[in-house]
Amino acid sequence: MSKRLKLVTGAEAEMEERSFINPFPDWEQSLSASSDPEEHSGGNEPFDADGKISDAFQKKVQSKIKDLLQQMEEGLKTADPHDFSTYTGWTGIALLYLQLYRVTQEASHLQRALDYVKRTLRNLNGRRVSFLCGDAGPLAVGAVVHHHLKNQTESQECLTKLLQLQRSVLGADSDLPDELLYGRAGFLYALLYVHTEIGPDAVDHHTIIKVVTAILESGKNLSKEEKKEERCPLLYEWHKKQYVGAAHGLASIYYMLLQPSAKVSQDALNELLRPSVDYVRHKKFRSGNYPSSLSNETDRLVHWCHGAPGVLHMLIMAYKVFRDEKYLRDAAECGEVIWQRGLLRKGYGLCHGTAGNGYAFLSLYRTTQDKKYLYRACKFAEWCLDYGTHGCRIPDRPYSLFEDVN
Repeated sequence: MSKRLKLVTGAEAEMEERSFINPFPDWEQSLSASSDPEEHSGGNEPFDADGKISDAFQKKVQSKIKDLLQQMEEGLKTADPHDFSTYTGWTGIALLYLQLYRVTQEASHLQRALDYVKRTLRNLNGRRVSFLCGDAGPLAVGAVVHHHLKNQTESQECLTKLLQLQRSVLGADSDLPDELLYGRAGFLYALLYVHTEIGPDAVDHHTIIKVVTAILESGKNLSKEEKKEERCPLLYEWHKKQYVGAAHGLASIYYMLLQPSAKVSQDALNELLRPSVDYVRHKKFRSGNYPSSLSNETDRLVHWCHGAPGVLHMLIMAYKVFRDEKYLRDAAECGEVIWQRGLLRKGYGLCHGTAGNGYAFLSLYRTTQDKKYLYRACKFAEWCLDYGTHGCRIPDRPYSLFEDVN
């Protein structure tokens, strides 16, 4: 008995070391029927009596966004002038303003996005080709920003340069990995991004097919090399390790291949992708979380990059494609892990912070329309609105899209 107690105590200590105890009351269906939210949690509910996000909560968010934008603009004066990436650099700032333009339709935000994307397009070096950490990100975002501004010549120039990157992605001598941050899945993301934002004619369909085929072939080849009793049809590795999470691992690669616009054949979906997704599902810890890599048996990380928050998006895509409830049940289990362990001491960012974990609840809400998940997303947003007050660690690039204030 004492041994068991020590194990539980150790696990709890590890959890508290990595995350804060969630201080928020959880959603109860009865809250939506009440016209007096004061009864439930001190008037701190994000919904009004009609079950919609309240004007007061929206105003609070909008006010804080203005404050944080000012902090960011001030902080960016000392940022690395040569970091053009979406992940930590200037393209991420352009993407932020592009999103603000979508939400507010304020022309000033679109102009700001243009200012930043112009800066990035002058600094491309051709060394990397992904959306988050390579040239594909600035070119794709540049194409979309110019498209919104009706600058069709400039938009087409960006698209032409984006498509030229396929040579280093598909070359016979290419040693490019397949993962999202630096690899082929990251290039595929850029292609599908402009396909969605500009239209299906923006990218030659044959290019998408070639990139998808290269990713599938790479996964099949590594799978054949593995001498395991339980074989995964599509295996991928980065730096000699078979990661699971969204940044470098299987979850994001499968997620990209499951996208309808990737046009993976029905046979490949059924024979390669579905059993591969199930292979990852079977690696789930008893807690509902997932390992950082196939060889790791430690239940520690609850981040978008490693753990349940990134795997959740793969599971939701699998549910949409295969219409099997087991994927949605597993995604909901990820949601419970995130609610319990997702307010991270590491910071507020998208990659390994609370904001990235909040996105998981938004995905669950869009898929299920269950107000519980919208409530939870609002509560994680509320936590992030109190930016800088929790004693979180300060990241290396605190004003970037994926590491902090954005």
